[in-house]
Amino acid sequence: MTVFQKIGKYVGIFLKYFSLVFFSFVAVLPVVSCVITAFKTDTEYQQTNVMVMPESWLNFDNFIQAFQRANMGRAFINSTIILVCVLVVSTIVGTQLAYVLNRFKFPGNGLIRNLFLFASLLPGVAMQVAVYEIMYKLGFINSLIGYIIMMCGTDVISIYIYIQFFENIPISLDESGIVDGASYFTIFYKILLPLVKPAIVTSCILKGVGTYNEYYSANLYLQDKKIYPTVATSLYTFVGPLGSKYNLICAGVIISLLPALIVFITCQKQIYSGLTSGAVKG
Repeated sequence: MTVFQKIGKYVGIFLKYFSLVFFSFVAVLPVVSCVITAFKTDTEYQQTNVMVMPESWLNFDNFIQAFQRANMGRAFINSTIILVCVLVVSTIVGTQLAYVLNRFKFPGNGLIRNLFLFASLLPGVAMQVAVYEIMYKLGFINSLIGYIIMMCGTDVISIYIYIQFFENIPISLDESGIVDGASYFTIFYKILLPLVKPAIVTSCILKGVGTYNEYYSANLYLQDKKIYPTVATSLYTFVGPLGSKYNLICAGVIISLLPALIVFITCQKQIYSGLTSGAVKG
């Protein structure tokens, strides 16, 4: 190995680790500054830099005020109800629909798949006028049930994930179940559905994050913020006179992140297993 090759090798290693450290720093810096700011009093925030440590890490007044002023207790209840219902319904409907489209060949099968593909290409904002008109005529404005139904009906990507996963499961499993006298429902629920768990985990992560963080639709259809706040819309309480209190805003952001952080820490083994299994399947 020549001198220039050695130099090039060391430069490449340096650039690789430097880029990793740099981009990690860029990603973590906003979170760190948010945590530091959340523990500062109004006086500390106004007189110090955002990266200056607070005088006390036991100052939870900002968290209490943010939780109360933003009505985050009600917001967490509503978001939990929406999230659970949407994930359960989307998983049941999505897996069954993918099973039918993959395992049964019938006239219109290809057309249905193409319609799903076409729907996934349409920008959501462009469809909001028609969707809002439908929601209004059905009386689903300011209705938690109506909002849940609307969110369940926008899960095209998950259906494609399930279809791709079913295509990698041998059809011989279905045939063996039929020979043993099992019905299609038995084959689906007892044989195929357990094998699709990695895809379900992947889909639930994508759908769950999108549903939990959804602001536009929640703000548009759940207009009564006293009764139907969500975690995403509750943070927008800090506008107007409260818009300059970034210590309260940062405290509210941290509170909204805690459930996702707790779920990730407690279920990270299942999450990693589901994602990696889904990635290498087939």
